[in-house]
Amino acid sequence: ATTVVTVTQDSLLNICMDAKHHKTEPGPEGQLYGQCVLWKDNACCTANTSLEAHQDQSYLYNFNWDHCGAMPEKCKRHFIQDTCLYECSPNLGPWIDQADTSWRKERIRDVPLCQEDCEQWWEDCQDAVTCKANWHKGWNWTTGTNQCPKGTMCQKFKFVFPTAAALCEQVWSGSYRYTSHHRGSGRCIQMWFDPAQGNPNVAVAQYYA
Repeated sequence: ATTVVTVTQDSLLNICMDAKHHKTEPGPEGQLYGQCVLWKDNACCTANTSLEAHQDQSYLYNFNWDHCGAMPEKCKRHFIQDTCLYECSPNLGPWIDQADTSWRKERIRDVPLCQEDCEQWWEDCQDAVTCKANWHKGWNWTTGTNQCPKGTMCQKFKFVFPTAAALCEQVWSGSYRYTSHHRGSGRCIQMWFDPAQGNPNVAVAQYYA
């Protein structure tokens, strides 16, 4: 029985989810772009995906951050980082779940985000503007990119997401979970880290696996 348990644990570690742009297996990527460079030693994303993660309305998902007017850069960098984590991280295995959408077979659910990462995201985005709390669905896609659905109005994030937890947990329909764990605790996933110190999320995935 012990062997079975070990196999199951290992199968959650160092893997890429089965989604639209992910590689089948993680490995080194010398040329990761911009904020995604943290994962270059072992990544589930290609250099091209990392470049596109930084573009507005990139071909990755044709998603427009500026659907209610220009998103401030200090806010946008968190969404870019969130995209880099999602596309590049090989340490999300314990939270991979089945997804029944046309564009991906798997998604992440309830990834425990470090408190600082979530709070800073909310802090830097509270004056950005949006018309929806769940960005996964319900947009008007008739133009090929997401537009606010009829009857919604653009409001500041702080009214749409009154707390940091609301932002992190609602924006991608439960992909993240707000935690009171701190960076470096080994109990929460960091969107941001210093790659010179190694990737702290490896140990976190092991803990939860």
